[in-house]
Amino acid sequence: MRRKLVVGNWKMNGNRAANASLLAGIVAGIGAANAANAANASCAVCAPAPYLAQCQETLAGGAVAWGAQDVSAQPGGAFTGEVSAAMLADFSCAYVIVGHSERRAYHGESSELVAKKAVAALDAGMTPIVCVGETLAEREAGQTGAVVSGQLGAVLDLVGERVAQIVVAYEPVWAIGTGKTATPAMAQEVHAQLRAQLMAKNAVAAETVQILYGGSMKPDNALELMAQPDIDGGLIGGAALKASDFLAILHAAN
Repeated sequence: MRRKLVVGNWKMNGNRAANASLLAGIVAGIGAANAANAANASCAVCAPAPYLAQCQETLAGGAVAWGAQDVSAQPGGAFTGEVSAAMLADFSCAYVIVGHSERRAYHGESSELVAKKAVAALDAGMTPIVCVGETLAEREAGQTGAVVSGQLGAVLDLVGERVAQIVVAYEPVWAIGTGKTATPAMAQEVHAQLRAQLMAKNAVAAETVQILYGGSMKPDNALELMAQPDIDGGLIGGAALKASDFLAILHAAN
């Protein structure tokens, strides 16, 4: 049985005061339920780069891991504005999101670049959360399978035998920040396809790789979504900015 994983993606939100309150609420809530629930699910928050030090200071030694929302494919040098994997590792990041739909859409990131970022994260000892997903137009054209398999395939080709060290997140673009959610059956169908693709690459790794759902998971739909056989947790956007909502989703994972 794969352990559930719930990851909060704060996106470009937060400030030191708000972060302190949010993290304190999450830590307190997990502490209250930790003895009963810790065995079944783990959690992390992925914060904007300027606040990774705050996450490290607040969360070190506790049950909540932390990570980044992006990473450069370059190891260092003259790349103004970029943040290298080594820099993120300096703040003990456990995870880094790569290929989020907003990065693909707004920054023109290709699947090949996403694959290089995943390798950079692995090389630095971090777990890349590899995001895949289709737009509404692609879904309506019946292209969901081809789109997500192509996005994941580019990463699998480059990571090779290290496939067991990644996390995959399926995020239907049409359900991000819109309030729309794929039905559990719709989400499971894509997750099962992704699992089969992983199986074809490495049957042993496919049994352990966590595949998260990242399309507007909320407290009121988390339990039903995570009851599906191939949905191993959630990559949480808006609901991750409120401690009670994030904790409710984590509770559903248990």
